Amino acid sequence: MQESPKASIPIPKHLFTGDQRLRIALVGMPNSGKSTLFQAVSSTAIYKGELSGTHREYNACNISVNLDEASLIDLPSLSSLQHMTEDERGALKYLLWGNERPPISAHEPDGPPTPFSPPNVIIQVVDATSLERHLELTLQLSQLGRPMVIALNMMDEARKKGLHINTHALSLQLGIPVVPTVAFMGQGLSELFNEAITVARNNTCPLPQPISSHIEQSLQPLSQLLNQPEIHSAFRVPHTFLLSQLASGDEYFFDELEQHFPQLHPEIRRLHTKAGEQLPRPLADEVHADRHHQAATLFESSTRLGAGYKKHSWRYWLDELFLHPQWGLIGTLAVFALVLFFVFEVSGWLDSITAAKLIEALSDWQPESIASVIARGVVDGLIGLVGIVIPYMIPFVMLLIVLEQIGIMQRIAFVVDRGFHHIGLHGGVAVSFLLGLGCNVPAISAAARASQGRDRVVSALLITFVPCSARSAIILALAGKYLGGFGVFCIFMLSILIISLVGNLLTRRYPNPPPGPVLEIPAYALPRLGSLLSITWDRTRDILTIVTPLLILGSIVLALLNYYSTDQIINTMLTPITSWWLGLPVVLGVPLLFGVLRKELSLLMVFQALGTFEIAPLMDWIQITTFLIFVTFYVPCVATFAVMYKTIGRKEAFFSITLSITAALLASGVVRLILEIIRGLTG
Repeated sequence: MQESPKASIPIPKHLFTGDQRLRIALVGMPNSGKSTLFQAVSSTAIYKGELSGTHREYNACNISVNLDEASLIDLPSLSSLQHMTEDERGALKYLLWGNERPPISAHEPDGPPTPFSPPNVIIQVVDATSLERHLELTLQLSQLGRPMVIALNMMDEARKKGLHINTHALSLQLGIPVVPTVAFMGQGLSELFNEAITVARNNTCPLPQPISSHIEQSLQPLSQLLNQPEIHSAFRVPHTFLLSQLASGDEYFFDELEQHFPQLHPEIRRLHTKAGEQLPRPLADEVHADRHHQAATLFESSTRLGAGYKKHSWRYWLDELFLHPQWGLIGTLAVFALVLFFVFEVSGWLDSITAAKLIEALSDWQPESIASVIARGVVDGLIGLVGIVIPYMIPFVMLLIVLEQIGIMQRIAFVVDRGFHHIGLHGGVAVSFLLGLGCNVPAISAAARASQGRDRVVSALLITFVPCSARSAIILALAGKYLGGFGVFCIFMLSILIISLVGNLLTRRYPNPPPGPVLEIPAYALPRLGSLLSITWDRTRDILTIVTPLLILGSIVLALLNYYSTDQIINTMLTPITSWWLGLPVVLGVPLLFGVLRKELSLLMVFQALGTFEIAPLMDWIQITTFLIFVTFYVPCVATFAVMYKTIGRKEAFFSITLSITAALLASGVVRLILEIIRGLTG
């Protein structure tokens, strides 16, 4: 989300995108945090299915890693690749063959385990607190001959227990990347998937981990017999893996050999028995003990036991506040409160000493000619621009840039990501929605930078329903006075409900979600003044050039309409909406129309149209509620429309007008009907 100084980034010759996207399989023992990791990076569209011939469920989704894309498959948990039940074996079959069935499985009635190809990369999720036990599965997976990465998960718990793991040393011994992660807090996940892309691009497979020489010697005759092209083409598995499975006494592979190579099966059985006779223990026990010894050796050479961490730095406590699954919500609400403070205190004060002063200074100017009317329209447009840019746009943009540079906004995006999935978006646009509380104009521009394609359009359309400072001011002024605190709360909660409902409808209009980005959790850093000013200018200069002419033009048009006393005509034309549907006084048609210039003008013009600042005698509580709901959702202001036109195109910008009018009419009309029924029942 944070913009950095421009630099040349090398682009690989081949990108994994579209039909060429990678397939990454998540594999892990029970309670390793595998499913937690999947949920932390999953996209808005998760596909579920059962492995054929089993009752084990897998989950799959598409993700993006910088410029590359991948299909991420969360397989059922695996404790071992040997002596598996039929349900467990489905996952192994996918890792080996995917939907490309080998000749030995042609007779199986259930078909391939999955409808998609085998993985290009395996990510094994390992519980760092039980590393030695998980390394036994690592040694088995390394025999599959596929690129592989280890996610050393729960590193925070390992440190607390005094386990100091040298990931570099472990990586050198295994020949594959080992990335420390804390999946439920999103830490290390960006690095993990970057490594997965790299090993796939370089075809980096684990280093061979040969068995002990005495076992290897006893298995030599069996290995030679199995090393035949016919057997290799029938099984389509690495030779070392097939030998290991037979040495461990895996009956599935023995049965397949008996069915497809009946002439070799007796000799294979004989050599297997002979290999065991040369060892101090049964062959399967000896192989298992050797693998256990190898795992213990890897563990001891890369792990040091010491005192657990008792004192934590401020970074730890900040992560607990902003990334913890439960406490993270408190951190998010704290930032939300900071944004509201800016809306109602800082920005309100800035508005009072800038735009409000200009409006007051020009309040006595009553144009009497066409030229002066046009001049007044130009001035009003410029005042409107000042009222947007100085109090709301620049302070909010700078505030959120500071929070991004510190690293807080990226953490909030991770925490709210799952919630945003319910409206078909990703947490990366959370910053834009927060920005919308101040002004929708920079919020839509920020969403355009943080997303692309479908997400850019949907987030822009939904941001128009976020109550900006101007609409919030109207709600607080009228609802706070006439409806009380509960009324204010209900209107804001209705905004959240409308955003959720419209978001779900938009996912049907745009049914193909893009891959979900793997959100990066950067290190904390101090904001830099030079970068702050540069990024602020980059984010606001286009808005100024887009919004300024449209504000001035719109102001001139409205000034001319007012000059020619078209109030009655406009009110009459809007009667079906104001009086018939909304049940409002007819004279409120003009205030509603003029609200497209700046929403706060609606409140001032309501007072002018009714001829009083005390509207309670002229409008009851249901009419006030209906008016506020309609103003909250109908047509975004002209500045918002202008930036939408630039970022998502003419078609979608005009669709936003239709969408907002429809939502405003339905929401206000339904609420009015409900309130009238309640009044009738209680009255």
